[in-house]
Amino acid sequence: MPRTIFENMVIQKFVDKTSIGFCQYTAIRFFEILFIEKGNGKLNINGHNITYGDNQIFVFIPNDKYNFEIETPTTVTAIKFLNNFFTNFSSDDDVVQQKEWFKKIETILYSTNRVNNIKLSSDTERNSLLALFTVIFNEFTNNELKNELILKATLQSILHIISRNVNHEVLQSESSKIQQIINYIHYNIHDAALISNQAIASEFNISKNYIGQFFKKQMGMSIKKYILNHKLKLAETRLKYTDYTLSEIALELGFTDSSHLDKTFISYKGVTASNYKLQLK
Repeated sequence: MPRTIFENMVIQKFVDKTSIGFCQYTAIRFFEILFIEKGNGKLNINGHNITYGDNQIFVFIPNDKYNFEIETPTTVTAIKFLNNFFTNFSSDDDVVQQKEWFKKIETILYSTNRVNNIKLSSDTERNSLLALFTVIFNEFTNNELKNELILKATLQSILHIISRNVNHEVLQSESSKIQQIINYIHYNIHDAALISNQAIASEFNISKNYIGQFFKKQMGMSIKKYILNHKLKLAETRLKYTDYTLSEIALELGFTDSSHLDKTFISYKGVTASNYKLQLK
C-alpha cells in the first residue's frame, strides 16, 4: 500500500476488558486521545490516580505514562499520533490538513489540565464522539474500507469537537481569573487581534488601563512577554515534531520573518531556532 497520511498513526480499540497492557507506542508517541466509552476504574497518569467512567476523554503527550486499574469491564479507543505523523507529506492538501490538525492539538494540549478528563458539554457531543470513534476505528482497521477521505474528515471532526469542548470548559471554568486569561491566550494564540491588551480586557471585563498591571502582578511578566514565551514554546514543538521551515513557523506564529524567529529563539533556548533544529537530528 503506498504511503498515506495515516501511516504514522495507530488506532486501537479494547472491548469489555478487565485489564489493558502497557502501551508499546509510548516512547514514539507525540499525542494520544483516549476515549473511554464505558467502564469504571482508575487511570494512573504520571503517578496520579484519576477515577474514570463512561464517555470520558483524556489526552497525552510523549512523556506521559498511564495504566488502567479496571474495576468494571472497560471499552476504550486510543488514537495515537506517532512522532513522524507531522513530517514528510508530499501532497499540498495533506500539508494544509496537517497544519490545521496541529493547531487543534496545540489548543487541546495547552488549554487543559491533562491529568483530568476533558468534560464534554452535552449528551449530543458524547453521542457524536462515540459515533466518530466507531467510524474511524472501523475505517482504519478494515483494509477493504480504509478510505483516506473518510479518515481525514472523521479525524478533523474528532479534533474539532474536543477542541470546542476545551474552549467551552475554559469559558465556564470557576478557576481564578488569571488562569482563565492564560487559557484564553493559549486558545487564541494564532489571532493577534484577540490577544491584544484591549481584547483581553474586554473579554474579561477588566479596564484596559488595568489589565497589564493585573497580569504582571499575577504572573511576574507583561502580557506581551508571556505571549512571546508561549509562541516560542509552540515554535519549539513545531521544530521537534514537524518538518515545517523556519519561514512557515515564523508566519504561523506572527514573527516578522525567519530571521526574527531565529534571533528571538536564542533568549528561550540559548541557540538560534535553526541550530536547535540541527541539534535534534
